[in-house]
Amino acid sequence: MKIKPFLYSHLANKIVSLMMAGLFSLATLSGCASTVKENPGAVSGGAIGALSGGLLGGILGNQVDKKGEGIIIGAILGGLAGGTIGHYAYDQKKDRTETVKRYSYTPSSGDVLRIEDVSVSDATVRPGERIDLNTTYAVIEPDPNAKVGIIETREIRHNGVLIGKPEVKVVRSGGTYTSTVPLFLPKDAKPGTYVVTTTVDSGLAKDARETSFFVK
Repeated sequence: MKIKPFLYSHLANKIVSLMMAGLFSLATLSGCASTVKENPGAVSGGAIGALSGGLLGGILGNQVDKKGEGIIIGAILGGLAGGTIGHYAYDQKKDRTETVKRYSYTPSSGDVLRIEDVSVSDATVRPGERIDLNTTYAVIEPDPNAKVGIIETREIRHNGVLIGKPEVKVVRSGGTYTSTVPLFLPKDAKPGTYVVTTTVDSGLAKDARETSFFVK
């Protein structure tokens, strides 16, 4: 069984590690741990802003999925500052055999990574409410035993300005998956349309698609 490495640089990993260590210290000293306790695996954008000084955004959480394969990192910016990201979750909709059949796949097709659908749990939400950012995508490798490193990125824009970018680093075998990143909007979230661009990237294949929601 082979495992394809993620395309994270050594420097980026060191930066994330240092920021996570700093976050732990900040939470201990300032009482931010209560936020994490109320919403395990989640960190408020406000606390992150204080830690990072706005230079690198911040870590949204150290959230591992049910098989220990996924971790969410990223930034809460501008209009989402003070918001929270909940626990990442996923479900395998089809195994590799079913996915290969659906796409009439042959090994000569190489690496396939294709988004089938993106959606939000509610088309219209209010400030302070939760909205789930969902995506369904297919992964197929020529080697049926391969494990593929994938980065799921959800870029959130309001009036064309990037205000959030949670990223999920996962390992997938062949199949079709649906994953969810819950976003808890800040109570002062600005009204209007928020566009979510979801990208899945294995380094050898990549796909992207958009959806949106409205805050009233």
